[in-house]
Amino acid sequence: MRLSDLKTGERGVIVKVKGHGGFRKRIVEMGFIKGKSVDVLLNAPLQDPVKYKIMGYEVSLRRSEADNIEVVSTEEAKMLSDIQESEHPSYINTPASCDMPLTDKMMVDAAMKRRKCINVALVGNPNCGKTSLFNFASGAHERVGNYSGVTVDAKVGTAHFEGYEFNIVDLPGTYSLSAYSPEELYVRKQIIEHTPDIIINVIDSSNLERNLYLTTQLVDMHLRMVCALNMFDETEKRGDVVNYDKLSELFGIPMVPTVFTSGRGVDDLFSAVIKLYEGTEDEEAHFRHIHINHGHEIEDGISRIQKYLKEDAVIRQRYSTRYLGIKLMERDRDVEKFINTLPNAKEIFNERDLAAERVQEEMKEDSETAIMDAKYGFIHGALSEASYATGQNKDTYQMTHLIDRVITNRYLGFPIFIAMIWLMFETTFSLGQYPMDWIEAAVGWIGGAVSSYMPDGPLKAMIADGIIGGVGSVIVFLPQILILYFFISFMEDSGYMARAAFIMDKIMHKMGLHGKSFIPLIMGFGCNVPAVMATRTIESKRSRLITMMILPMMSCSARLPIYIMITGTFFALEYRSAIMISLYMVGIAMSIIMSRIFSRYLIKGEDTPFVMELPPYRFPTWKAMARHTWEKGKQYLRKMGGVILVASIIVWALGYFPHDESLSPQKQQEQSYIGMIGKSVEPLFRAQGFDWKLDVGLLSGVGAKEIVASTMGVLYADDSSFADDNTKYSLLRNRMLSDGITPLSAYCFLLFVLLYFPCIATIAAIRSETGSWRWAIFAATYTTLLAWVVSAAVYQIGSLF
Repeated sequence: MRLSDLKTGERGVIVKVKGHGGFRKRIVEMGFIKGKSVDVLLNAPLQDPVKYKIMGYEVSLRRSEADNIEVVSTEEAKMLSDIQESEHPSYINTPASCDMPLTDKMMVDAAMKRRKCINVALVGNPNCGKTSLFNFASGAHERVGNYSGVTVDAKVGTAHFEGYEFNIVDLPGTYSLSAYSPEELYVRKQIIEHTPDIIINVIDSSNLERNLYLTTQLVDMHLRMVCALNMFDETEKRGDVVNYDKLSELFGIPMVPTVFTSGRGVDDLFSAVIKLYEGTEDEEAHFRHIHINHGHEIEDGISRIQKYLKEDAVIRQRYSTRYLGIKLMERDRDVEKFINTLPNAKEIFNERDLAAERVQEEMKEDSETAIMDAKYGFIHGALSEASYATGQNKDTYQMTHLIDRVITNRYLGFPIFIAMIWLMFETTFSLGQYPMDWIEAAVGWIGGAVSSYMPDGPLKAMIADGIIGGVGSVIVFLPQILILYFFISFMEDSGYMARAAFIMDKIMHKMGLHGKSFIPLIMGFGCNVPAVMATRTIESKRSRLITMMILPMMSCSARLPIYIMITGTFFALEYRSAIMISLYMVGIAMSIIMSRIFSRYLIKGEDTPFVMELPPYRFPTWKAMARHTWEKGKQYLRKMGGVILVASIIVWALGYFPHDESLSPQKQQEQSYIGMIGKSVEPLFRAQGFDWKLDVGLLSGVGAKEIVASTMGVLYADDSSFADDNTKYSLLRNRMLSDGITPLSAYCFLLFVLLYFPCIATIAAIRSETGSWRWAIFAATYTTLLAWVVSAAVYQIGSLF
């Protein structure tokens, strides 16, 4: 709890002091240090400030200041003692167990136990290894991709080391803390609003100069920080030389060489975090906060701005006033918006403008450029003093350059990309067919057993036709899903995704999009929901919005079971890959057309430059790819036991009731509730050649696209589904042909599934990212209308031949 939460007459023991540099230092100097008891003496008449007693003297603090001091109250200490008693029976005769008052020692012990929980934020450039550290330390299975923006949200995990518990937050990768991109604003907001005890700044040591720019900005924020010089093995192989002890001294920050893939240096890193957190004397003596000198005129402007900012106690507690001054000199829009809320905003902006004019006169450049130059100048000087030199023993980029000559070649780049997509689908079908047949045989055996041994009635029908017919018709596609995600994982982890964006930037630009839009679009082939979230990495708001609007046209893996079911039913094996690729190509073509329309007529705004890191190629570990593939497989299986199971039972019930034993199965379905629903909407889809069963399948897919396949499995299920003859596709084809479905109408059905209403989860993601239901509803409406028009046009034109 906070010190401000204690009432008059209560006592607490200090756990830790939060807040920023100068404010935190002042509070600690006044005696508010870990393990000290604080008594609340009285409140002022207006309940603020509050008088406290600490270390034998009385001091008053405002509640806003006391809110930054974490304490353990008597009640919390008693609770911790009770927990300890239950875990260790030897404490049964302690005073706590006898309801005796807590001693000062017991209060301090409780505070020290609470203090051993350290809040850590991981901050660094994209591809520096933050998420690898997060996974290694916490055991979490978060996604690690070799391209910018793989971490699109903060991930939280827990690690334990030397009796301490670390609450670790993995923040999105960012190159700076400016207001240039959404992830930069997000990281900044998280650091300010949820001030961590320690920041671990993860640095790619093979690219020190670029990575240290973010470090200089974190230094401006006056936060306690430890740097992890990650990928240190690559610098050693290359023969790089750097005196990291000297670099630590110059930056005033502990710097620890690490290799997160193997775990090298992780123990040393967490030891450094503990030392800095506890503020041991040797650590305090060796490391001190530094100010990076940006030049006389800029420093003078920062100092003048700080005088006004320090007048506000709340600002002093939440922000480093020096950091705000620097951001104002950089004309940071987000900080300017915040300053405008202050009563002395006019005076602050006047000081900033005067300082900016002096910088322009003296240095012949704007203050933002001057600050960046000063930071890089400091970095260059520090690296020189630390004897930094790049070796040439083994150029880690040499192989990357050789591969890029082929993969990004102007003539070979596109054919290679198309070939990889074709290989992915061909392998998905051919290799995935074998385990699919095994699963299908198992499902058929279970269904046959149920049909043979259970007595006739609603329960048997529900299990055989509803659960096994519905869920079984979808679960057989698990091998194909795993193979698809394995390929996507390889492309992400190897660094090929970034090259795909590089290759596609010119096409994306002609579409009215940014090159980075290609990464979410590719991710959309896996799942549209994380793809929508990945649009945060696109700096341009206009491109970000257009990308979200066309993402539903990317065929996510949820559509794959439907594609496989229909193509396997109506098309010969040698044509299935071509049919599948045609669907993906149609989706891409429609996304191009719609993005052109949106960018020209609907969504206006300025584009941003294409600036994106192309990381070196790294061959992914089999373990990482297998883990990622299996994580996706588990998500698919959870859907089987959740939404798809429930939907299958609902569809079965609607098709079973009202039940009449005298009717044939086909007549029974037509006169059931689901038949009534299907018949009522059938006229809407007559132009596509669909029957009412296909119409019901489309309606069910609004919740989740996999439900379309399970619905069709229920609607077309009969006892022949569990025959010993391994001819499921032939049986399904015969039943659909008898209902009047032709290969042409089946293909139009696939086109409709490709383009229409995104699933509910995707709609919710669009609403969350845009902050408006207007765009989410628009996406749902226009995609459904587009699906109707395209599928109807193809069917009507195809019927002429």
